Amino acid sequence: MKLRALVIALTIAVGTLSINAPAVDINKIDLPDMGDSTGTLISPQEEKEFGEYFFRSLHRQVNINQDAEVQQYIQTIGEKLVEHSDNPAYPFHFFVVLENDINAFAGPGGYIGVNSGLILTTEAESELASVMSHEIAHVTQRHLYRAAEAQGRLSIPTMAATLAAILLGTQSPAMGQAAIMAIQAGSVQFQIDFTRENELEADRVGMQTLVGSQFDPRSMPTFFERLQQSTRYSGQNVPEFLRTHPVTAARISDTRGRAENFPYKQYPDSFSYQLIQAKLRVMTAVDINDALKYFQVRLTQGTTEQRAVAQYGLGLIALTTQKFKEAENIFQQLAKDYPNQEHYVAALARTSLEARDFQGALARYKKLSEQYPANEAIKLEYINALLKAGNPQLAKKNVSSLGYGTQQLPIYSQLLAQIYGDLGVPAESHRYLADYYYALGQTRDAIMQIRLAQKSKGLNMQLSTILSERLKFFLDRQEEEMRSR
Repeated sequence: MKLRALVIALTIAVGTLSINAPAVDINKIDLPDMGDSTGTLISPQEEKEFGEYFFRSLHRQVNINQDAEVQQYIQTIGEKLVEHSDNPAYPFHFFVVLENDINAFAGPGGYIGVNSGLILTTEAESELASVMSHEIAHVTQRHLYRAAEAQGRLSIPTMAATLAAILLGTQSPAMGQAAIMAIQAGSVQFQIDFTRENELEADRVGMQTLVGSQFDPRSMPTFFERLQQSTRYSGQNVPEFLRTHPVTAARISDTRGRAENFPYKQYPDSFSYQLIQAKLRVMTAVDINDALKYFQVRLTQGTTEQRAVAQYGLGLIALTTQKFKEAENIFQQLAKDYPNQEHYVAALARTSLEARDFQGALARYKKLSEQYPANEAIKLEYINALLKAGNPQLAKKNVSSLGYGTQQLPIYSQLLAQIYGDLGVPAESHRYLADYYYALGQTRDAIMQIRLAQKSKGLNMQLSTILSERLKFFLDRQEEEMRSR
């Protein structure tokens, strides 16, 4: 099987495994890597495609955040760290997975995911940054690819055999585990050592990134130690992060020793960190009453700023439960007290929109977009408000102002599909809806949308050509996916 097909097949295999499935513990399998640091086994283009397949497959299996403010925050902090990494030109993509499990991971192509559960577990922004800098180091040090350089021990055939074992394991846990053990019998110790070496290197490189980005280096050992202590008596219920990133006393000691080489100083959390934590707590609450009690307790605790964040959390709960007047009152007061905090003012505009006060919402979003012209989250919310208010023409005009990074997100294609649908241009609507479905890993639905677009009346030559090219692209991808199963 060619490397390209293996890449696709491995991505599909990983994507079809349930995160909580007990069948085969994929996190305990040291998967053979796809290339080396010189690019002789995998080209930059193949690496890019592997990353895109990986991200698409994730959309089929986990709930990836679509909230514009949350996405903007995680991308901003990630870019700040990458700027001070040892490969600032690498095209990273950061995203939040809305899962309560404590986990973070570095995928191929620079796709780095952080679970909402991990973000909520951190007690300081530097702790979150320490985890992200560690994952960034896994990518910049090419830990996903360097194993194949180790004297040929992790060859393409081994990769194929391990892939077969994973596929077998999804059907039969016992047979899959037996196959994995047979494949890895001669190289398990080497792989374990290599993993430990990678973790230590990621700690060291990540800490340099952390310090260069003006985050607290002591946060790394502090967070690792707290996780280790909190799960000491957890038995099998160990956080996924500790399963995939084993934290030993030696690692904690090593990172603490390195951190002590830097002078001590205070590293205050950003306002955005506290507000995003509050938002995620409401978004992922299993029982909204638990979140309500959490914020009520904190109304009289901490600094003035922290009490305001608790009030913001209560406002979000009121908005979620459609108590619009209560939400309006809370956000009005917060916006008055903190007129330059865009999260509070945006929440006020969002309240008007949810209450179907379209005129009030548009006025607030227009003012926000003028006050924060570079804020992508506000741009997206304004476009959504324009569509809900029945103004697709102005929404289309505003879409052109979105940045390149935002245009790579599924929501961009989704918005264009809705805009053209509202404008009465079904061919373009189906075209962009196809791109949206493809981004979510739904290739069959993407093909269906292109075919619907081709049946639209009044197609010009240019659009017909685009649709034909997109259809061929989607059909080729579908064939590759089916061939690799």
